Amino acid sequence: MHRLGRRLHVSRGQTVVWEGDESLVVGNVIDGLLKLSIISANGTEQIVGLAYPSDFIGRPFGAQSGQSVTALVDSTVCIFPRRAFDAFAESHSHLSQALLRRTLDDLDRARQWMMLLARKSASARVASLLLDIWQRSRVTNDRAVRLPLSRQQMGDLLGLVIETVSRSITALREQGVVSLRGGRGLIVEDPAALRAIAGD
Repeated sequence: MHRLGRRLHVSRGQTVVWEGDESLVVGNVIDGLLKLSIISANGTEQIVGLAYPSDFIGRPFGAQSGQSVTALVDSTVCIFPRRAFDAFAESHSHLSQALLRRTLDDLDRARQWMMLLARKSASARVASLLLDIWQRSRVTNDRAVRLPLSRQQMGDLLGLVIETVSRSITALREQGVVSLRGGRGLIVEDPAALRAIAGD
């Protein structure tokens, strides 16, 4: 596997995989954060997921890519040619089993996200997203993480308008649950309260 892969440094805004194109590469996120997106029928982008460090990107054993994968921040990924990866996985059962487990984990996350969008209030959706970013990002010594999404992108991901996202974040800040540093710095001051609002 080490011989098959190569590290790729991806600049913010750079797309690694394009929706609908032939699936040529798969890979693992080493550092950074990428968005998974599709183009809706009316031509607008819909963010359908985020890929954090250790997450898998691309479509093994598939002819076409189901989503575009684009860096939200400067990122590093380990890329494998898809056909070579497929052949290696087919001849190494432990890798196939690991892919199956990861696929089932992704399916569980997708189901949880569907429930979030269908049943949770707007404030719970925003709290859930902030909690997810905070838990899966590398927290610095001052407990701050950088929000990789704009308010508009958060709204797109959560099915909310930008004004609702802004109001929800303002309410969390006024309650002392989170604080903001600069334009995108997030500090979770009260993780238990944020989990409670998120409904976790």
